[in-house]
Amino acid sequence: MPLVNMNDMLTHAYKQGYAIGAFDLVSLDFLQGILQGAENARAPVILSLAESHFSYFDFELMMPAVEAAARQASVPVAIHLDHGTTLGSAIRSINLGCNGVMVDASHLSLVENIELSSQVVSMAHGCGVPVEGELGYVPGVEGEGAECHPGKVAYTSVKEARRYAGETGIDFLAVSVGTVHGRMQGKPSLDFGRLCDINNALGIPLVIHGGTGLSDDQFRQLIANGVAKINYYTALSDTAERRILQNVRSGKADGYTSLLQGVLQAIAEETERCIRLWGGAGHAEEVLAESEAWLPVEHVIVYNADGLDDSGVQAMADKGRRVLSAIPGVREVFAGKAVKADDAYHYSWLVRFCHQAVIDSYRDHPEHLAFANQVFRPVAGDRISIDFRSLENG
Repeated sequence: MPLVNMNDMLTHAYKQGYAIGAFDLVSLDFLQGILQGAENARAPVILSLAESHFSYFDFELMMPAVEAAARQASVPVAIHLDHGTTLGSAIRSINLGCNGVMVDASHLSLVENIELSSQVVSMAHGCGVPVEGELGYVPGVEGEGAECHPGKVAYTSVKEARRYAGETGIDFLAVSVGTVHGRMQGKPSLDFGRLCDINNALGIPLVIHGGTGLSDDQFRQLIANGVAKINYYTALSDTAERRILQNVRSGKADGYTSLLQGVLQAIAEETERCIRLWGGAGHAEEVLAESEAWLPVEHVIVYNADGLDDSGVQAMADKGRRVLSAIPGVREVFAGKAVKADDAYHYSWLVRFCHQAVIDSYRDHPEHLAFANQVFRPVAGDRISIDFRSLENG
């Protein structure tokens, strides 16, 4: 159950006047440290995976560990794709287990941003997944990953924000009011009046990218003006780096594992410090009680194949796995044959959906319809189809 609907989580934070940390992770030390910090504070947390960091780790290999850790946590967790750049990357992240996605088309014109964001929203909402958009531009200054955000700052305007949110249907909006990706140079100056106007115009959870380097008071003012999600990575990276350098300078480090000694704990402490500063501590039980559990649904079909031998069924299964697994919200496709030859039904499909919403979007998806109507249904008149929702904690 601790893996919960991200929309419910952020709506709670927005209404209650606190912000949830979306901490980017790049390794298992970050994953475990972030969750430990959240559990120490009894707070909801977002595990964030930035597309710009995929050169540091294999996204497909990392996601099973992230999902397993989230489901084992005792506090509410969401898994978020950060800075996704294409519709394809959003689909891939949902199919691998993310239950929140960001579409970052802020470098494009407003019309192009609206077009791409609308495509992602339509797809993701069909999977029950909320979407974060970005309007304006938050540049990078210095520090790890800052080079992924070149260019000058472009502040979010109220007029464009109202149009963008209205035409796309995004659930959360990342705004540009003076923060930067990476490390701040000099004293940051934030436009709180602009943020207040955007919040009053939209009434949806707002997001700040580039949280490193802000003062405690600036964080409080951001939250007071509608910010319910704060992205945070550079300071976590710096915290890990300092711990590694301490291990080197101590003269006791002897090999890779000793270099990393204490890194996980340092990340946990910085995560907990941020959570408490942003007001999230102690809200875990409330969010769990008020949020939908993020549980899979299994679409099960048992059937007999008319006019196909085993090799024909195998060919159909191979095509089905390839076609159906690419549909948004499909986590897994299993095609099976009965162990006992005398069972009433000889073959099966098990298609795992990320969320109950996929039942409808999958049914109407053109790729599913083409396969079902042209390949499967003509030979599977004798079939039973049932959708099952997981009983796990729900």
